[in-house]
Amino acid sequence: MSTVGKYMGVTVANISKIDGKSKVNIAKILGITLSSIHDWVTPTKLADPANLPSGGGYGAAFSPDVTLLVVQTQFSPNIIIYQISGTTFTKIADPADLPGAVGYDVKWSPDGNFFAMALNGAGNLAVYQKTGPTSFTKLPAGNFSSLPGGYSAYIAWSPDSSFLAVAGADSKYIIIYQRSGTTFTRLADPDVLPPNVGRGCAFSPDGNFLAVGHNSGPFITIYQRSGTTFTKLANPANLPPDIVWSAKWDPSGTYLATVHSASPYITIYQQSGTTFTKISGVGNPDVLPTGFGQDVDWHPSGNYLAVGHSTSPFLTMYTRSGTTFTKMADPATLPTGTGDTVAFSSDGQFLAVGSYSTPFILIYQSSV
Repeated sequence: MSTVGKYMGVTVANISKIDGKSKVNIAKILGITLSSIHDWVTPTKLADPANLPSGGGYGAAFSPDVTLLVVQTQFSPNIIIYQISGTTFTKIADPADLPGAVGYDVKWSPDGNFFAMALNGAGNLAVYQKTGPTSFTKLPAGNFSSLPGGYSAYIAWSPDSSFLAVAGADSKYIIIYQRSGTTFTRLADPDVLPPNVGRGCAFSPDGNFLAVGHNSGPFITIYQRSGTTFTKLANPANLPPDIVWSAKWDPSGTYLATVHSASPYITIYQQSGTTFTKISGVGNPDVLPTGFGQDVDWHPSGNYLAVGHSTSPFLTMYTRSGTTFTKMADPATLPTGTGDTVAFSSDGQFLAVGSYSTPFILIYQSSV
């Protein structure tokens, strides 16, 4: 799981290669007592939490240690934080200082010390520091050298939690901060900026690349990082056909999945150095998502992929074998509206799906 690096200085990708199986028993490999990554088999929706959002679940993120789930919501207070005990999700007290605006994305820093929220108003960005098991402090605006000048749509932390990328309607469309403690300093712009409003963004697992989806062609821009400098790479030969709403690397850094507004709704690239090649037959799995892709996430094993999309069944999941992606059977209980956000837990046990329709947040558990 992603927290292994925090404890042991190794990554899920490394462990997967050692074990060679989708279910990785960390204790067996390392000779210590740590939880294992659950395989994603016959996922089942859990009972709804007692306290549900009052409107759309626009973002969701599990803490790296899988003790908390943060949900970004359509209506005030715009945030719900659940504490996880077994399969019970219990709402904790709201932070004293609320986000103050609707938001579109939330992400934990990989070190588990912060979570960041992309907002439409109220400074367009909020970062909370975890100050106790269930306590959080919102960082003041003065901790940022400057805040986004337009709404923020999506955010991404680098694997070492040193950089925070914010895509959105700021005039530069992508902002990259370097973090030192609780201070966030805006870096010089990349050499070539996205041509329009930034959407999905993601760092590669090694932190050396940053992908940004946006509203106009080429719809995806990929940067290589050297220190604090981000340089645009040549565009992939086969580009997404429309707005890229979300982009994510698999845990090994081999595949970059993007979801977009036009058919085939998903395009997956295989990375080799600085070259990104669309996988033959993918962006074209055996069964495509039925509507435009809103969000995508990889299971921590790298062997499963979840896509939230705009039309029924609103959630499509795939198994991966090499470069072949095969649709999984739908869960017995599906979202009843657009799957706006999808997020796996770092141990692979849970998948959170935010939706425009009640109950607004659905939580699935693997059967193993």
